[in-house]
Amino acid sequence: MELNENARIDTSQVDDRRGSGGGGGLGGIPIPIGGGRGGIVGIIVAVLVALVGGGFGLNAALDGGDGSGQGDNTSLEQKCSADDALQQLDCRNTLYVNSIQAYWRTALPETFGEQYRPSKTVFFSQAVSTGCGQADSGVGPFYCPADDQVYIDLTFYRLLADQLGAQGEFAQPYVLAHEYGHHVQDLLGTEAQMRRQQQRDPGNANALSVKLELQADCYAGAWARNATGTADEQGQKIFKSISEQDIRQAIDAAEKIGDDAIQQRSGRPVNPDEFTHGTSEQRRQWFTRGYETGDPKQCDTFGSGA
Repeated sequence: MELNENARIDTSQVDDRRGSGGGGGLGGIPIPIGGGRGGIVGIIVAVLVALVGGGFGLNAALDGGDGSGQGDNTSLEQKCSADDALQQLDCRNTLYVNSIQAYWRTALPETFGEQYRPSKTVFFSQAVSTGCGQADSGVGPFYCPADDQVYIDLTFYRLLADQLGAQGEFAQPYVLAHEYGHHVQDLLGTEAQMRRQQQRDPGNANALSVKLELQADCYAGAWARNATGTADEQGQKIFKSISEQDIRQAIDAAEKIGDDAIQQRSGRPVNPDEFTHGTSEQRRQWFTRGYETGDPKQCDTFGSGA
């Protein structure tokens, strides 16, 4: 993967709530690095609650909070306009957000006939107030449909690499593209329809959740196929290149966070009745479908035969 050093990093698409001065990309709550039982429990909490998922469960799990907090982007703006901006974790992630939203601004009306409404990504440390309630870093990255924003503590990437073994750089834009896939589902009404189905058929609630998550993986794959065509507001390409190795890194991340992989890593038997995000094979399959076709219409995980 090669980013274009001439692309403008649009920090207005991010709300930096990491504290005074914005902080560094690896600040925040400490994450245990060892392979002991305590670390495994932490992984389960981080992954099974909302890891690379919709975060929609926060609606029921959390009370209070209106997501009205606002950060200070001053430090981020300065950092991301410097010559070494692409060496900074938060600036690179902001540029990934720029690329993902540039893709959907065109793809959503072309594919589904709906206008794209931008969504900010909130960088936070330790805890944050959202439209879905209070959340902390243990929740992992998530999208909140109540305030239409993506939330991430950037220390999550250290857990993803060191504890789950997904160490490739392209795992990071995959995570963000998955969350923006949930934003697209929200705009299209897919998420609301799925919630209504869950209420009508609670016995299939988990299976419906899996379909939602796999569709977000597929949307992430569609973005990855088209990412080199995305540009900043001045028309500068954001990515110079994306290699097959990068795509393998995204697939590796998807596989590492499959429900079955997480259950096995925790030392528990694999129980499909508890799946909420899909197996490693399913997540690989649907990301790959999105990537190989580059067409979000091929991501109908709710269709017959899917």
